[in-house]
Amino acid sequence: MSYQNIIAEHEDHLGFITIDRPKKLNALNMATIKELHDAFVTLNEDQDIRAIIVTGSGEKAFVAGADISEFADFDASQGKELAAKGQKELFDLVAGLSTPVIAAVNGFALGGGLELAMASHIRVASTNAKMGLPEVSLGLIPGYGGTQRLPQLVGRGKALEMITTGGMITADEAYSYGLVNHVVPQEELLSFCEDLGNKIARNSPIAIGAAIKAVNANYDPSVNGFEVEIEAFGNCFGTTDFEEGTNAFLEKRKPQF
Repeated sequence: MSYQNIIAEHEDHLGFITIDRPKKLNALNMATIKELHDAFVTLNEDQDIRAIIVTGSGEKAFVAGADISEFADFDASQGKELAAKGQKELFDLVAGLSTPVIAAVNGFALGGGLELAMASHIRVASTNAKMGLPEVSLGLIPGYGGTQRLPQLVGRGKALEMITTGGMITADEAYSYGLVNHVVPQEELLSFCEDLGNKIARNSPIAIGAAIKAVNANYDPSVNGFEVEIEAFGNCFGTTDFEEGTNAFLEKRKPQF
């Protein structure tokens, strides 16, 4: 996979996506969002890939926001189109992938960067990470799902504080809020995420995809999450992974999914 703004690769059962615009602190422009879309789709369709790790190049930033120069002269209709296209093309796509996505947050995760991390299924931050949604300082609000996903993770009060002040929080604060799952030294960040990805890779990919779908249903007011769970649970019984998993358990061996 060859791209201009990102690096996408895979090793064994893990996929890796690195946003590679260090001079722009890995800011998201339209071209980068398109490349991220293509890379996530490609890795998700590869049946050998059991988890995807997304990070930023360098030690300063995961993603330090959107590329403001691209939309500084937009009008209201163009702004709506920008948000709608970005949410569909990348952020909602990531949240709905059947392959778990681990965000390795190395440094600044601001604006669209934090929104990308929140769309990911698991977040691990380096100790030097700083997170925030500073859009109100530009006369904007988060437009890539931030007003929806942040309250789901940290609660309404903390989310409104972060959004209305536009301030940054530390990795330890993010952990205490429930915004990230783990905080580790920067030099251990990728290896920690790889270990986490390998733990995921040992389990049934079919069951994991069903679990992600069921959990996501809880946040969709148009569906009954309990019904989605029942349907997905039942469907698991008709899979080869269920057959392998139960046989391995009864035979006292590790399953080979």
